[in-house]
Amino acid sequence: MKQRTAIVTGSSSGFGMLTVIELALKGFTVIATMRDINKSESLLTLAKENTVEDFIHIQPLDVTSSESIHLFQGILENYPPVEVLVNNAGFALGGFSEQLSVDEYRRQFETNFFGVIAVTQAVLPLIRAKKLGRIINISSISGRLGFPGLSAYVASKHALEGYSESLRLELKPFGIDVSIIEPGSYQTNIWASVDGMEINPESPYTSYMKSLLDEIEGGKAKHGNPREVAKLAAQIASQQKSPDLRYPIGTGVKTMLRLRNLLPWKLLESIILKRLKP
Repeated sequence: MKQRTAIVTGSSSGFGMLTVIELALKGFTVIATMRDINKSESLLTLAKENTVEDFIHIQPLDVTSSESIHLFQGILENYPPVEVLVNNAGFALGGFSEQLSVDEYRRQFETNFFGVIAVTQAVLPLIRAKKLGRIINISSISGRLGFPGLSAYVASKHALEGYSESLRLELKPFGIDVSIIEPGSYQTNIWASVDGMEINPESPYTSYMKSLLDEIEGGKAKHGNPREVAKLAAQIASQQKSPDLRYPIGTGVKTMLRLRNLLPWKLLESIILKRLKP
């Protein structure tokens, strides 16, 4: 089997960690990047359990740091040609728009959007030189539909979707496919910052926030196994035929998107607001 290199950002946990394993099982040499390599223990343990530790190389990468990205570029020449980039690094910032600072919005975009652009620009010349490759951006159902209390996260994913559409059209003539995976709710730690939000009794959004947090907590039992998303990413990376642009995945996601496309907005918003009962 020819040697192929895949890069995965945000590999210390969740979708990123599991995607590293699935790509390694497909025979890729995987550069698993994370901001803090001291958090690689879970990945290394899982790699040994799947006997793919020899295929995985852990490298530090902070997608919000130009210096970190430049240093990362320098190590890529030591690997087989890069064919796949999985932009997974991200987090979800919770809070109502009126009460979030502009700097908090910027911080959300620095990781979820500008970080994707920066890493893609750094790696793209290597993929383009091969005239063959895949860029897979991990988006969210939130990239297609807004939710209250998550405007910063939703906006960053909507931006990622638009960027990915344009990037696909730009790179298609070079033999490079861009795909977006749009997960619904899965058992990952991405919602940790949302779960940890403090409820301010003096806020005009207090009851709304309680309803939102109750909805998130109540739905956790139905969250899917994140390995489904990782297997999908590995499938897209390794399949022979050109992949689709979008891959919605998760319980109820396709139904939700159909409703988003078919129902008048006023009816859709009444359904969402009735469910939350703010």
